[in-house]
Amino acid sequence: MTERRAGARTRARTGRTARAAERPIRIAVCGAGDGGVALLRLAQQVGEEIARSGAALVCGGLGGVMEAAARGAQAHGGTTIGVLPGGDAAAANPWISLPLPTGMGEARNALVVRFADAAIAVGGEWGTLSEIALAMKMGIPVVLLAPTFAGGLALETAETAEDAVRRALRHARRRRTS
Repeated sequence: MTERRAGARTRARTGRTARAAERPIRIAVCGAGDGGVALLRLAQQVGEEIARSGAALVCGGLGGVMEAAARGAQAHGGTTIGVLPGGDAAAANPWISLPLPTGMGEARNALVVRFADAAIAVGGEWGTLSEIALAMKMGIPVVLLAPTFAGGLALETAETAEDAVRRALRHARRRRTS
């Protein structure tokens, strides 16, 4: 290959990298499809903080923690992506700006975390635990907030919604630059 062509390829690669760096960070919010008032309030605060940071929120797109986080993000002008288990985009909660129907059932949990630069698990049950395990297997950083089943795992735990988002953003930025 000539020097000229090699230089053009390097410039093209660098241009793609620069454009990719301009794309918003994506933070997955994982949690139960239902939850108590305190947990849902915490999830909504997480969504608010994600939107304030300029990041996009990725979740399972249904109710409970997912809906509360999406509502918080939408209230602050954020982008919300719902990775739905079924094949109908209309099943998404009303706070999802981009519903992605998969028809994959619970297997969609792998996509929720794969689409993210980092994940925050708010409370959670078995489905959340599967998302945490998949994220860790994929090398996607996870921050726990008000953990239930995952509380015994040696994972980073935040005390507040603001702290969880700050930690997730730090991990996401590191991941993008490595």
